[in-house]
Order: sequence, then structure tokens, then C-alpha cells
Amino acid sequence: MTASLVAFLLLFIAFASGGRTKLDWRAEYGDSSDGICNLMVVTQGYTCEEHRVTTKDGYILSMQRIPTGRTGGGNNGGAKPPVLLQHGLMSDAMTWLSNSPDESLGFILADNGFDVWLASVRGTTYSTGHTSLTPDDPEYWNWSWDELVAYDLQSTFQYVYNQTGHKLHYVGHSLGTLMAFGAFSRNEVSDIVRSAALLSPIAYMGQMPSPLARAAADSFIAEDLYWLGLNEFDPGGGAASKLVADVCTKINCTDLESVITGPNCCMNTSKSNLDHQQPTATKNMVHLAQMIRRGTIAMYDYDDEGENKKHYGQSSPPEYNITSIPNNLPIFLGYGGKDLLSDVNDVQTLIDTLSDHDPDKIVLQYTEEYAHLDFVYGINAKEVVYNPLIAFFNLN
Repeated sequence: MTASLVAFLLLFIAFASGGRTKLDWRAEYGDSSDGICNLMVVTQGYTCEEHRVTTKDGYILSMQRIPTGRTGGGNNGGAKPPVLLQHGLMSDAMTWLSNSPDESLGFILADNGFDVWLASVRGTTYSTGHTSLTPDDPEYWNWSWDELVAYDLQSTFQYVYNQTGHKLHYVGHSLGTLMAFGAFSRNEVSDIVRSAALLSPIAYMGQMPSPLARAAADSFIAEDLYWLGLNEFDPGGGAASKLVADVCTKINCTDLESVITGPNCCMNTSKSNLDHQQPTATKNMVHLAQMIRRGTIAMYDYDDEGENKKHYGQSSPPEYNITSIPNNLPIFLGYGGKDLLSDVNDVQTLIDTLSDHDPDKIVLQYTEEYAHLDFVYGINAKEVVYNPLIAFFNLN
């Protein structure tokens, strides 16, 4: 195995924010009896509804709704404000439910009077459906986070708004923040978003400090992908799984979380969040690697002027203009001093780019000891992050 392949595997196995083992799509699609509601929510004493949303390009996404807390959730009997939670790379909606109800943001929000909606992007275990394709078709995996912005996020936002009749609060982690920045910069959901809490924000990635991450990005080239023969990148199965197993005979994979995401201070050490990864599109991996190499936030580069002109009408991919985000949109940025993926220097670049944002509409929550995964799995995240986040929502 080449050093470059080892490097990119190390980065993208660990870039995830946690997930769960992929089930056979043929067995699970359309069957909600073993869905996230029954597996993770009802068992904790909460009411839960399964929903499905079809995107404009045909992907059928799974959503869960927790309409009330264990004791009704308060809010003084008024309409409960809806909040949409969007997970990170190689993860799914279980991100927000993995700890105890007193430690998991999905449950905490429900107990604090919010109408909680959980989304899982295309290709993950419970969002494998499509109107004409299956995950066995190469075309099924022909997407990057551009499509998650243009189709997945827009569809889930609109669905929740249609169901509730109210503007949404939004919480994103990692890739879920990148999706939001893309959508907000294009004003695609600005008329139905109420506020946004973005944890471990990913927009600019050019100063990512991890040597392995930089090596992975610099060597993540088309020739390697063709050699691998991958359209779907799934560390839990197939060729990628065999390569991961090979890597883990040579290094101690149990510490990959800290090596790549940073030394997470506050997670439950009895759990490994790299055991249950979700698949993503290899094209999505290439797009993220482009961002790391170039330090820009732009659409997918086909590395061919003709292909770029075909897709974009210009020889280079358009950039997402962060300064186009509405200046009056309330934004909460939660970031950590030990995060090697959402690096403090890259976050500062983001903050500088938002310098014209209404200062009364942006809240910065910096936690020195937090790394990437602490924001979703930290056992003290309720006190450190979630209580301030809820106070922010309540003000907006």
C-alpha cells in the first residue's frame, strides 16, 4: 500500500463525527420498525415520528421528529419552536442521541421545549433510498457536499417548515456547518431559518494543523481513486474496509480520534466513535481535500476547464461567498482550542470574513479544552455548550 493511500485513509476515517454500522440497504429501506426512532428514542421514553423527504434529484432521506420531551417539554403551552439538527461527515442522526438523554443534544432540546427534527444525508444507513437508483449504481454516488447544500439541506429545511409552519432554528456539526454556510451564502433557506448554531465550524480548511491531514489532502488524487475503484467510500465494507484493516495492523487505530480530530477531553472513554462509520461519496472526499489544499470554500473542481464550463459556465468552480450570508442572521459559533479539523486559525479566518455581520447577531463560544468530537459526545457538553446554545435560541 502506498504511503499516500495510508494517509488519506487515516484522515477520512477519523474525519467523521461518529455514526453507526451500515445495514444492508435492501433490508432496511422502507422498514421503519428498526429505524432510529425505535432504536434510539422510544427506548428512552420519548415520543418519536419517522418521516421521509424526497430531494429534487431523487434521493429519499430519513428524518426523525421528537415533538415533546419526557415531561411535555414546557414552552408555557405555546407552539414549540422547531429545530433541525444536521450531523457531520460519515455520520447520521444518531450523533445527537448517542449519549444518555441528559447528555445528548437531541433529547436535551426536546426536554427544553423544542420541536426536534433530526436529518441524515443521502447514502447513510437510513437515507439510502432513491426514486430510480440504488447504492449499487455508480451514479448514486455522483455527488459532493455541493449537492448536500443544493438538495438535502434545502429539502429538509422546507419539509420541517411545511410541517410546522414556523421558521427553524438550526444546529450543525462539522460537515453540517459547511452545508449551512453554503446554503446561507446562496440565500437558499434564509427566509425560513430563524437562527443557526454551528459547532466545530468548517468553512476554511487551509490551515488545518494535522500533518496526516495535510499529507492526505496533498496525495488525494484521481489516480488513487481509480486504482481503488471506489464511487462509494465506506470504511465499514468492501475495498475500503480491507485497506483500513491493513492500516490498523501497522498502527494503533484506537487512538485515531485524537491523532486527527484532536485530543478530545471529555467523551465517554468506554465508547469508540470510529467503530460505526457511515459511507459517503468518494467525490465528496475529493471535494474536501481540494478545500484543504487550496484554503478556499468553492464548488467541486473537475480539474478540467471543459468540465467546469459544462457544469458552471466558467473555467473554474464558483466560490461560496461567505460575506453574502445575511448580516442579521443570528449565528452561534462553538469552537475548541484542541480541534485539529476546525482549527482555531481557520475559524478566525471565518470570523474575519464575517466582520461586517451585525455584532449583536453573532455569538462566539470558545472552549479551550475541547476538540472536534467533544461538541457532540462530550459528557459535560450540556453545561459547556448546550446550555449557552439554548439560551441563544431563546433570545432569537
